[in-house]
Amino acid sequence: MNTSNGASSFTLIGPDGVAFDSATPGTLGGHRRLRGYGRLDCSSALRWLAKAKYARHRVFFADEATAIAAGYRPCARCLPRRYAVWNAARAGIGTWPDQLVGRTEEVLAY
Repeated sequence: MNTSNGASSFTLIGPDGVAFDSATPGTLGGHRRLRGYGRLDCSSALRWLAKAKYARHRVFFADEATAIAAGYRPCARCLPRRYAVWNAARAGIGTWPDQLVGRTEEVLAY
């Protein structure tokens, strides 16, 4: 969270992977180096944050479609069904929404 101008703002990652300031906090968190995203209450992420091993690589997204468009994958711990679909698509079985970029309504329906 940035407060340098007196007002609260949050740094989010856009669909192009570039950070920007937002007046609204993100709904999903991620790890910049591992390129994964998940829920803000993910037990795995919270465990790593508590060990001070994660915070410098932490990123935030407004929504899932943005995380996917930015090239991030779902977390296996807090989004197991989404991760299974992503993993199957990676293995050539099925389709993952990043293959639907530009067709937002289909990404959100996934």
